[in-house]
Amino acid sequence: MAPPNAPEAPDGPDRGRDPKLALPVADAAGWGPLDVRAVDTVRLLAADAVQKAGHGHPGTAMSLAPLAYLLFQQVMRHDPADDQWLGRDRFVLSCGHSSLTLYIQLYLSGYGMELEDLKALRTWGSSTPGHPEYRHTRGVEITTGPLGQGLASAVGMAMAARRERGLLDPDAPAGTSPFDHHVYVVASDGDLMEGVTSEASSLAGHQELGNLVVFYDSNHISIEDDTDIAFSEDVTARYAAYGWHVQTVDFTRTGDYVEDVDALLAAVEAAKNESGRPSLILLRTIIGWPAPTKQNTGKAHGSALGDDEVAATKKLLGFDPDADFTVEDDVLKHARAVRERGAEAHRAWEPGYQRWRSDNPERAALLDRLLEQKFPDGWTDSLPVFDADPKGIATRKASGDVLSALAPVLPELWGGSADLAGSNNTTMEGEPSFVPEGKQTGEFPGDPYGRTLHFGIREHAMGAVLNGIALQSLTRPYGGTFLIFSDYMRPAVRLAALMKLPVTYVWTHDSIGLGEDGPTHQPVEQLAALRAIPGLDVVRPADANETSVCWRTVLEHHDRPAGLALTRQPLPVLERGEGAYAPASGAARGGYVLADSKSGTPDVILIGTGSEVHIALEARELLAAEGHDARVVSLPCREWFADQPYAYQDEVLPPEVRARVSVEAAVAQGWRDIVGDAGRMVSLEHFGASAAYERLYEEFGITPRAVADAALASIRAAAGPVRPGGERAGATPTEGGTADAG
Repeated sequence: MAPPNAPEAPDGPDRGRDPKLALPVADAAGWGPLDVRAVDTVRLLAADAVQKAGHGHPGTAMSLAPLAYLLFQQVMRHDPADDQWLGRDRFVLSCGHSSLTLYIQLYLSGYGMELEDLKALRTWGSSTPGHPEYRHTRGVEITTGPLGQGLASAVGMAMAARRERGLLDPDAPAGTSPFDHHVYVVASDGDLMEGVTSEASSLAGHQELGNLVVFYDSNHISIEDDTDIAFSEDVTARYAAYGWHVQTVDFTRTGDYVEDVDALLAAVEAAKNESGRPSLILLRTIIGWPAPTKQNTGKAHGSALGDDEVAATKKLLGFDPDADFTVEDDVLKHARAVRERGAEAHRAWEPGYQRWRSDNPERAALLDRLLEQKFPDGWTDSLPVFDADPKGIATRKASGDVLSALAPVLPELWGGSADLAGSNNTTMEGEPSFVPEGKQTGEFPGDPYGRTLHFGIREHAMGAVLNGIALQSLTRPYGGTFLIFSDYMRPAVRLAALMKLPVTYVWTHDSIGLGEDGPTHQPVEQLAALRAIPGLDVVRPADANETSVCWRTVLEHHDRPAGLALTRQPLPVLERGEGAYAPASGAARGGYVLADSKSGTPDVILIGTGSEVHIALEARELLAAEGHDARVVSLPCREWFADQPYAYQDEVLPPEVRARVSVEAAVAQGWRDIVGDAGRMVSLEHFGASAAYERLYEEFGITPRAVADAALASIRAAAGPVRPGGERAGATPTEGGTADAG
């Protein structure tokens, strides 16, 4: 976008700004006095907003004011009137605590934010929460809070932009496609300390993401003041070793503090011209500049400056120290001229886009479908149906078959694994890898527009990268690892749920059923912990056909992430239909009656997930031989089941049947909600061991006999009084009750 070419301010170029403060060097950038005044206005709006709130982070927003203003006014291609424009550049504020760095630019650029919104910073119902939130504030591309997640997700955005280019316009020369754009990131010392950025930046260098530009605000200050206490590495050397294009712009290099905007702009242009490597621009700033006593201190990082300090800063910059939230009319008018420049950039982009549509009608139809988040007619016909097989198939293998079957009909579906492709079964058969030409291998041939992702052993980054891909909005990503390593991914998974992103996690080796790898690899508490995340669907299918149905249901949800917990060991493929077990289509509702009682009302309901459903079915036969009529319910996704009407839930789990048993090879936390006061829970309340999985189930008492015995105990308990919360272990039996405990 063209430079602003500011006119002379009507009442003098400096407006009382202290001459001891060096003016920005911005001749090449074309800045005039109104631009300098606008940047100083940004600094003071940040100070005032935090001062009014009484808490927040003013310092970084003050010192990054020239960078943020330069990006929104001159560097980025964006249209404030259309924040979903396909041709826009993306902006990621990885240091989300400095939310005012973004909010003030959204205000000055005319995204609909007004001064009252800045005054409402960090208050109930405002559009200016403490950290930027996707879907909450117009113009915010991503929710950033935990440090590092923004930068790592931006790597995913850059990867997705390349994949989309491959789907829609692969043959256009570099820089000529309407889908070419850059991802700009502002990151802090804290972001660069977090391990997730190391993982993601290593991957970005390997992928040669020339559309990614990161500004590292190196101000050497964190909450504990000078970062020398904990952080002394050479970040530029590290990033050069990752394969990044690295530049430094130092506002302190002369010994005085001089904001060299021209050097910054030149670095940006060099970064944009570097098409084969991601770029890191280290920007050396002084946090809180020019606050007279709190600049360059930890206090400027995370707390209000104080009335006296804010007033003194205003005086230095030539503003009325007694006035708050000052924005002069000519400054606002000048800054908001970016709206017309953005509209003109959009208009200039449109003819090329329309030519592309005319020249590529099939790809244009694909784009329209992706934008509407619709799947092609009949896509579910491609889903595999598995023949009954008592020897069975592992649900991880069934999942891989589903992915390969969907590959031809859903080009938007892509993903891979954190170095576990063969174990996770995440590679679509015959699909090329997403990798630069010179980095394909004999095992995994591919190209820059390929489909199979290789995250390396970087689970933390994988979670964030998947979020970035989903935020790009057109494609549907999935990523695989062992369920136990979902712990490495948890911060990103939580953010995916918070942002309502349609990310799919393929978590295999879901229980002690993985066997000999032992307790370090056998998940125990992970299912309960993941179910505790609001908005995350945790899906544990019981056989191959449930796996197919569950994949379909996951993909049909566009407003939430889901994790498929899949087995290493084979599970019998159940006979379905008339005279056999209920159709697997019931899995789409989260829970269904798999095998009903022979009478109208069962004596007890056995509820299982995943591999343990088969244990429940065997227990049902044991109970039948002992004269008890049991219903077996497969409950692959408790979240989907909870979304069903109460009438359906009561049909599957009749409230009058208090005798219930849950069986899952994991901790029982959360299952009391399902089994009720008289219910019993067959579970694993300790870590596993290294042995064949059959031996482990036997040793740990997760067997058909154990389930049948628990059912008998539950039947006895259900004949007694209601005991909210269930019976206590070791309680003294009372008339009509039992001492058996779940």
